[in-house]
Amino acid sequence: MREIVLDTETTGFEPEQGDRIVEIGAVELYNHVPTGKVYHQYINPERSMPQEAFEVHGLGDDFLRDKPVFAKIVDEFIAFIGTDAKLVIHNASFDVKFLNAELKWANRPQLPKDCAIDTLMIARKKFPGSPASLDALCRRFGIDNSSRTLHGALLDSEILAEVYLELIGGKQPDLVLAPVSAGRNSSGGEEEWRPSRRPVALPSRITEEEKAAHAAFVEKLGEKALWSRG
Repeated sequence: MREIVLDTETTGFEPEQGDRIVEIGAVELYNHVPTGKVYHQYINPERSMPQEAFEVHGLGDDFLRDKPVFAKIVDEFIAFIGTDAKLVIHNASFDVKFLNAELKWANRPQLPKDCAIDTLMIARKKFPGSPASLDALCRRFGIDNSSRTLHGALLDSEILAEVYLELIGGKQPDLVLAPVSAGRNSSGGEEEWRPSRRPVALPSRITEEEKAAHAAFVEKLGEKALWSRG
């Protein structure tokens, strides 16, 4: 099972009012284990950065001016997330809203409504009445987020991947050691499993040179050597 833990940074809250994505960060999981594959891209929003947004992520006009626009990176982004993976997002409705707006403006198919697993909703259901921000969940699970002085899409997606695994039951939640079937006896009850001999013994992997060297070593030890006892 392939999942993409994803986060975005934007110029504001509403794409319908002209706000745009300025950063995308994503981490690939396979069967709930990070694969090491990540996607990270800064994006020129083709508009000025509001001061309120700059204070959140620190991405200003001068830094973003020479970055590619979304239309230039859209195919690379789509190729990374693929069509078979669920997106894992904290407050998924926000990020999906922006991604679909950008995809629409780039004349690409939009993400389906059920494309994302919302870790914010999972946290609120699991810990009702408790703070469910990413920072609060890091404190709850003992996850180090000391480097998160500003919001950053890649760093936040890496932290969210750890939080997500804790929310669904710890790292590698699908790893279950199933008991070996013991088989049934003639009365229908479970039989106790017993080891049996191999029908054909495994061939020796010791070379003739190694055998000769060992024999010479034992001979030097004399008759009291352990290997010389009957």
